[in-house]
Amino acid sequence: MQVALILSTTPAQLTLDPACQPEVTLRSNLAKLILDPTHQPDLTLSPRLAELTLGSACHPEMTLSPGSTELTLDPARQPEETPAPNLAELTLEPVHCRPELLDACADLINEQWPRSRTSRLHSLGQSSDAFPLCLMLLSPRPTPEAAPIVVGHARLSRVLDQPQSLLVETVVVARALRGRGFGRRLMEGLEAFAQARGFRRLHLTTHDQLHFYAHLGYQLGEPVQGLVFTSRRLPATLLNAFPRAPFPRPPCKAPSLTAQAAPRAPKGSSLPPPPPLPEPLTTLPPPPGGPPPQSLLETQYQDLRRRPIFWMEKDI
Repeated sequence: MQVALILSTTPAQLTLDPACQPEVTLRSNLAKLILDPTHQPDLTLSPRLAELTLGSACHPEMTLSPGSTELTLDPARQPEETPAPNLAELTLEPVHCRPELLDACADLINEQWPRSRTSRLHSLGQSSDAFPLCLMLLSPRPTPEAAPIVVGHARLSRVLDQPQSLLVETVVVARALRGRGFGRRLMEGLEAFAQARGFRRLHLTTHDQLHFYAHLGYQLGEPVQGLVFTSRRLPATLLNAFPRAPFPRPPCKAPSLTAQAAPRAPKGSSLPPPPPLPEPLTTLPPPPGGPPPQSLLETQYQDLRRRPIFWMEKDI
């Protein structure tokens, strides 16, 4: 007994389970395929009509004629392939200006670096124009009712003692869109964003994307310290939370290392003289040459997991 399979569309390829049946390709002029059910219990259809498995349960996207051996696919119910966003239509917007996209942005970052969702949302919620500031690379809305698609993310922080520098962190692009120029578009956008606000240098770290950043003009640099907040004054409520001293204390005095006259011993006692003071310590000169420089192949910096960290910077 044989089963007749009739396709109402003309898919590019029909792939069968290789464990039971070799691969079969349908040409554009082939409308019917005869299979032996004793050798093909499972049927998988790919790639454009989404993966379809024929098993004991009926799939909602296919119709089986009762009492017949025909299997008909409804092209109107097949999922459409989502087109890739147009690079020219992408926009860069701060997270705090689009709070309705916080969840989507958190999912994008957690896909790369898993973390508590609550903690991730709290971190994104700290974004502000006063820095740190989180930027999203957005694709236009596919439909008027839908929200924009979060394509990428990057975080900018001020740098300690370098008022014209920013530290770039948490750079990520959606997995399905990598290798198509979206990472370059994200970095070029945040460079223009920083330059328009008076900053002249960007710093970042990477484990394994040295060549990507090198192609964008970044060079190896020295470590910098990013600032969690940039307020010059602590709020009074925070200062009042610390306990105050109940009474003024005298200033602490460092012990003197100069020789002092030994106190005179009372008559009739023979105390030994005090031991001499130790010789003053001398500071050894630093080793010649300093720390070994980092290169694109090795670096002296490591994270807590002992993975290499490459510090890079670029003048914008």
